[in-house]
Amino acid sequence: MSGWQTLFYKEVLRFWKVSFQTVAAPVLTAVLYMLIFGHVLEDHVKVYGQVSYTAFLVPGLVMMSVLQNAFANSSSSLVQSRIMGSLVFLLLTPLSHWSWFFAYVGSSVVRGLLVGTGVFIATAFFATPVFVAPWWIVVFAVLGAAMLGALGLIAGLWADKFDQMAAFQNFIIMPMTFLSGVFYSIHSLPAFWQGVSHLNPFFYMIDGFRFGFFGVSDVSPWLSLGIVGSSLLVISGIAVQLLRTGYKIRG
Repeated sequence: MSGWQTLFYKEVLRFWKVSFQTVAAPVLTAVLYMLIFGHVLEDHVKVYGQVSYTAFLVPGLVMMSVLQNAFANSSSSLVQSRIMGSLVFLLLTPLSHWSWFFAYVGSSVVRGLLVGTGVFIATAFFATPVFVAPWWIVVFAVLGAAMLGALGLIAGLWADKFDQMAAFQNFIIMPMTFLSGVFYSIHSLPAFWQGVSHLNPFFYMIDGFRFGFFGVSDVSPWLSLGIVGSSLLVISGIAVQLLRTGYKIRG
């Protein structure tokens, strides 16, 4: 295997060895969301005409799980390696910054998609799955996981301790995820909050992903694709630049 493939394999193995915590636990959390929100709001919230609220909720929970776990994978790995001092062994290798980027982001995509698949299988028992445009599902799942994996790299390089990492996740990732339309259509919001939602790139990831299931969405999937793709390029560019300069990992 080449250098980046070896690092990629090491990162995948890292989360897989504790898969009960990194894969099974997020699936259980999503099922609990489904049980609570689906049961309480099924008869009170109507979206997309004939689409039931439970069916509407499934893609949102799947994508939310993909994004959160992709971010957690790269960010936790970097922070843990820096605190434990094991990152120095990677610095001794001739791996380029691109190798680091593809290995960390690639493993984050794998974890995100693995958790997302588990959530989909578990929640499919609550609503019959529909796939109107499956390629949109794949595209937004991969782009979203890659974007959050790159964002996790940035956060992992910035944070000096677990407290800072937790603050990044609790005050940035979680609010942006929950306010992105996971549990509701933004058309149900007042005009002001609809405008705020349109400033959230997470909204476009989830809305485009949901379009692949139902063929309808709050905005055009092409607009969502353009915004998500542009956001991915910007965040990836920042992450690669930080790796290239050795930000907080080289003296």
